[in-house]
Amino acid sequence: MSSAVEAISCSKVADIAAAGPAEAKECAAAVAEHGNGNGGAGDAAATNGKKCGGDVAAPPHCGKGVEEEEDEDGEKVPEHIDLGPILSIKDQLEKDKDDESLRRWKEQLLGSVDLNSVGETLEPDVKIMSLSIQSPGRPDIFLPLPVEPTSGKGVWFTLKEGSPYKLKFTFSVSNNIVSGLRYTNTVWKTGIKVDSTKEMLGTFSPQPEPYAYVTPEETTPSGMFARGSYSAKTKFLDDDRKCYLQINYTFDIRREWPSSS
Repeated sequence: MSSAVEAISCSKVADIAAAGPAEAKECAAAVAEHGNGNGGAGDAAATNGKKCGGDVAAPPHCGKGVEEEEDEDGEKVPEHIDLGPILSIKDQLEKDKDDESLRRWKEQLLGSVDLNSVGETLEPDVKIMSLSIQSPGRPDIFLPLPVEPTSGKGVWFTLKEGSPYKLKFTFSVSNNIVSGLRYTNTVWKTGIKVDSTKEMLGTFSPQPEPYAYVTPEETTPSGMFARGSYSAKTKFLDDDRKCYLQINYTFDIRREWPSSS
């Protein structure tokens, strides 16, 4: 399992691309326009897939359609831009293969992708393998996946008020590059939205080993009005708003941690 993904800025990717051929410069420009997260070498590779290979056409979406200004959780929905037909990783490497410098540049950005395993599949596939909550001095809380439809009616987990915590995700990427993978979480208490989190995970190339990501530390609210039950919705989606996982659940904030059995 890899360690938590380290951030890579759009400017660094642009610097790499600026040193390459003209097409590389166009790809780097796409990074600045499209937005990029922290996914290691996969970030720039996915830009290559978006700009040099095109965009995913008509994927399934989370929430409302892309033509609307906001989705049901209040997230701004960008206007869909058609960048042309999507290409498989093999086709991306075959394109301009006679240009030695561009070929090396693409291979460097794609990393050690096993072309035999990705095949000719165009659509990327992301599987969320595990979700856990980490708090200092406490054993990690592992949340069961997949979530059964009936389990959302009960309390999924309980946190102590005023406690620092982090979320850890592990996920696998296969078939093709996934661009702009992000995590969103919306929380309600007594029907009123009290928190909305959007965390960019990054852009990732297919690889056999799972990726891991740990969110920045946060602290649960405290006080009489903070304690109680909350409902929440978590989504994992990409730049094309293709939804890989959506979870509706309930959790509690109490005075103390639940007793371990």
